[in-house]
Amino acid sequence: MVSQTKKLSEWMPMVERCTDLEGNEGISGYVRLVSGFMFPQQDGERSWIKERLVSMDTSSYTYVYKMEASNVGLDGSVNTLKLVDYGEDSTLVNWSFEIDPVEGACEESIIDYLGFLYKSCINRIDGAIQAASKQV
Repeated sequence: MVSQTKKLSEWMPMVERCTDLEGNEGISGYVRLVSGFMFPQQDGERSWIKERLVSMDTSSYTYVYKMEASNVGLDGSVNTLKLVDYGEDSTLVNWSFEIDPVEGACEESIIDYLGFLYKSCINRIDGAIQAASKQV
């Protein structure tokens, strides 16, 4: 679920649209355009981010995306998402990022917001897993 572009809005509710731009999903070099309200804009417009898949390793449940262009000031930032078996039907979500905020942006505020954003997404992933396990 996490690595599938078409399911992004299921676990990242602030995403309205995710559009394939080039390449094939799951293959390094794949580019997608994500838009929605991930990063609130002063003018009320939707935020957008053009992301390139740097790597995906299905055996280690890890994928890395680079933000190539955006209207949120995080161009060049890299996000890594790794799922780790934590035993007893638990999964550790390790979501890290390397940011290079635009000049004048407060790095601490960006980190706080990303922490909030990622925790919200992790809660949605957990909810989806719980719902799926009840159906089995």
